[in-house]
Amino acid sequence: MVELFPLSEYWWFYLAFVGLVLLLLALDLGVFHRKSHAVRFREAATWSVVWISLALLFSLVLYQYALWKFPQDPRLMAVPGFDPKAAAWLVLLEFLSGYVVEKSLSVDNIFIFVMVFGYFAIPAKYQHRVLFYGILGALVFRAIFVALGSALMQYHWVVLFFGAFLIFSGFRIFFVKEKGVEPEKNLLIRLLRRLVPVTHELQGRHFFARQDGRVSATPLLVALVFLEATDIVFAVDSVPAIFALTNEPLIVFTSNIFAILGLRALYFMLAGAVDKFHLLKYGLGLVLIFVGLKMVWLNDLFGGKFPIGISLGIIALVIAASVVLSLIFPKEVLEVTSASGPMSNETSAQISQAKPTRKVPKPKVITEISKSQITSFDGEREHNSSRPRGGMLSGSTARFLWKVLAFYLVLVGLGLIMEAALGG
Repeated sequence: MVELFPLSEYWWFYLAFVGLVLLLLALDLGVFHRKSHAVRFREAATWSVVWISLALLFSLVLYQYALWKFPQDPRLMAVPGFDPKAAAWLVLLEFLSGYVVEKSLSVDNIFIFVMVFGYFAIPAKYQHRVLFYGILGALVFRAIFVALGSALMQYHWVVLFFGAFLIFSGFRIFFVKEKGVEPEKNLLIRLLRRLVPVTHELQGRHFFARQDGRVSATPLLVALVFLEATDIVFAVDSVPAIFALTNEPLIVFTSNIFAILGLRALYFMLAGAVDKFHLLKYGLGLVLIFVGLKMVWLNDLFGGKFPIGISLGIIALVIAASVVLSLIFPKEVLEVTSASGPMSNETSAQISQAKPTRKVPKPKVITEISKSQITSFDGEREHNSSRPRGGMLSGSTARFLWKVLAFYLVLVGLGLIMEAALGG
């Protein structure tokens, strides 16, 4: 298939795009976030709308440029059967599909951000600074990954390998239990501690500080290094996933970068509500499985290219379904309703830690919650004393059943779409 945006002809576009990104980041940190402060929900929501709007505006500009440029390109018009309007529309859909995939997969980063900032006790007012420089590093590493991907994806066996890897990564989300953050075991963190002494306390907003006549790193830098290492791991999944949707490195790079630019605002908006979307990770697993199947099977089944419009619909449906199911079947409700007797001390402790940002006396809240819920459960137990205890579901069993139900409903939706596509 002919390449629409070869690097030899569009190198200036890459440079202009990088310059635009750097300008936006300079305005972000140098003007709008010059002073360190905790980013509130309203501010984060506003910036999320700004970044998403910029991505959509860029996609429209890219579409209009393709409509204007493709008919004037003799290299493209010499290809038998080439339709410049259809090619421009394809560019738009591929950009949007790549953006949605990367934006969805970046939610995993938010879970990591929450755990890392909590582990290193990074105050909210300094988190934006860490994420800002993390974005700069992500730009560099994503550019490297895209360049390597564009070179390697020319070989069919590489496409099959990455497709199988994405399928494996998707199934792994379903069956492998999540592990907590362990920065002390990270190779880069251990190497950093050997090369540079690390202070025990934060030194304001600085990544380095001078103590006892020598330069030392602060926990802020350690957190930054760990986030960069984590982003590299995530890029191993996300970049091949977008290459499953398009063969154009320019589309992969631009959609990837725009999704990353809005990651900070998305974090500050959803950091306090990540547990509410507990089924989203399974939706992301299905997305990885789907794009992996595109690479190893579906593209060949559809004559070399699975319809990008259907791909965008499937991805949007899976993500939307996982979010809706998470809200319909909240994790907290499952945990409370699955209890069969008075609350244990461990359960009370979990409830007291569910919202650590509350500024109310914890012992009083725990006592009130415990008494009220113990009374309610005792009353229910007395009212239903004749009910056999063997019929009660444990919390883990109930959560498993909800996951199976969510998985089944999403698969039904995928099956209906695939049936309609194959039937057409």
